[in-house]
Amino acid sequence: MTTTHAPARPIGKAAVGALGALAVSIGALESVVTPTLPLLQRELDMSPAEGALLSIVLLVTGALITPIAGTLGDRYGGKRVVVRLMAVVCAGGLVSAVAPNLPVLLLGQVLQGAMVGALPLSFILVRAHLPAGESKVAIGVVSGLFVGGAMAGTLAAGPVAEGLSRHWMFALPTFAVIGATVLVHRRMPHDPPRRTDGAGIDWPGLVLLSGTLVTLMLVLGLGADLVAQPLVFLGLVVLLAAFGTGWVAVERRAASPMVDLRVLTRPAVGKSCVLTFLICVGTSAATYLVPQLFAVPSDTYGFGASATAIGFFLLPGALAASLAGPISGIGVRRLGSRAVVAAGVLLMTVGLLGLAAAHTDIWHLVLGKALVALANGLCVTAMVTRTATSVDLGDTGIATGLVLVTRVIGFAVGVQVTGAILTAGTPAGAEIPAESAFVAGFVLAAAVTALSLLVVRTMSKGVKE
Repeated sequence: MTTTHAPARPIGKAAVGALGALAVSIGALESVVTPTLPLLQRELDMSPAEGALLSIVLLVTGALITPIAGTLGDRYGGKRVVVRLMAVVCAGGLVSAVAPNLPVLLLGQVLQGAMVGALPLSFILVRAHLPAGESKVAIGVVSGLFVGGAMAGTLAAGPVAEGLSRHWMFALPTFAVIGATVLVHRRMPHDPPRRTDGAGIDWPGLVLLSGTLVTLMLVLGLGADLVAQPLVFLGLVVLLAAFGTGWVAVERRAASPMVDLRVLTRPAVGKSCVLTFLICVGTSAATYLVPQLFAVPSDTYGFGASATAIGFFLLPGALAASLAGPISGIGVRRLGSRAVVAAGVLLMTVGLLGLAAAHTDIWHLVLGKALVALANGLCVTAMVTRTATSVDLGDTGIATGLVLVTRVIGFAVGVQVTGAILTAGTPAGAEIPAESAFVAGFVLAAAVTALSLLVVRTMSKGVKE
C-alpha cells in the first residue's frame, strides 16, 4: 500500500458551510421515521414486526455503507465519492416520498441508508484541505450540525406528516439534501486520493460484512418477538457468529480489505470505538424513554403530551446537541480529547441519574434530556475528532467510519434493551409500563455510561493527536 501526500487546495468558510448544510439535511432525513412510526404503521397497515423492520433497515444499510464509503473515499478522493453517494440518498428519499406501500418504502430506506457514509467522507475532505488545528474545529462543527439536523428532523416530522402528509415528511428533507449536494459539488475542491494501491473492491469481505450486520440488526430488532421461538432465535445467533467469524478471517487475509481491521488495533481507534459504543448505549435510553414518559397519560405518572408538545419539549435538547459539536471541537483543540470525554461522561451520568430520581415535572425531563444530548455530542464528537486526527491521512475514512458504525450499533442495542425493560415492566393486562421500569432504564443507562470512565482513564490527553 502506498500513500500520497499531494497538497490539496485550501478551502474557506463557504466550503465548510456546504459540508455543514449537507450534515444538517441528511441528519433531518435520517430521523423522520422514528417519531412517526405509529402514523406509518396505521397508514400502511403494518404489523409490529414490520414496524420494527422499518425502524432498523436504514441502520443496517448505514452500518454497512459507512466503512465502505470511508475506504473508497481514502482510495479515490472524498468529494468524488460523497457526491455519488448523495445521488443514491436523494433517489432513496424520493422513493420513500412516493411509496404507496411498505415494500417500496423499505426500498427507499435501504437507499437512504447510504447517507450515513457521508460523515467520514466529510472528515476526509476537512483533513485534506485544512491545517490540523482548524480541522478539529471543523470536524466538531460538521458533527454538531449533523446531530442538530437529526433533532430538527425529529421535531418537524410529526407536524409535517400530520399537517401535510407522510409523503412531504420525506420529500422536504430530500430537497434539502439535493441542494446541499449541489453546494458541495460547487464549493468544495477535489481532494487527491490518499491510497494508490490500485486494488479492487473486496467482494468476499463486503458480502460477509453485509450478512453480519443484517443478522445483527435482525437479532436486535426482532429479538423480543422471537423469544417465543427459541430455535429460530438460536439459529439467528449461530448465523451471526458464522458470518462474523468468516468476515474477520477473510479481512485479515485480504491483500486490500474493505475494512482494514488492523486499524482497530491502534489504541486511539480501538478505545474510541469502545467508548462510543458505551456512551451511545447510555444516550439511547434518554432518547427512547423521555418521549415515552411525556406520552404516558396524565392521570397516572405521565403528562399525556401530544406529538407537537413532545417536539416542543425536546427543543432544548436539540439546541444542546447542535452546540455540542463545535464546543467539543474547540475543547479538544485546547484541552485534549480525554478531558472533553471525561467531562461529557460525568455530565451524562448526572443527567441520567437525575432523570431516574426526578421526573414528576416537565422541566425535569426537559433539563435531563438536554444534559444527556449535550454530553453525547461532546463525547462522540471528541471521539471522532481524536480518531480522525490520530491516523494517517489515508486511513481517515475507514477509522472514523468504524467509530460511526459503533455509534449506530450502540444506539440500536440501547433502544432494544430499554424497550425490553419497558415491556417486562408492563403489568399483565395494562397498556402502560410501571413507573419503576423507567427508573430501571435510566439507572442501567447511567451505570453503563459510568463504566466508560474506566476506558477514559487509559486515554492519552490527545492535545496533539
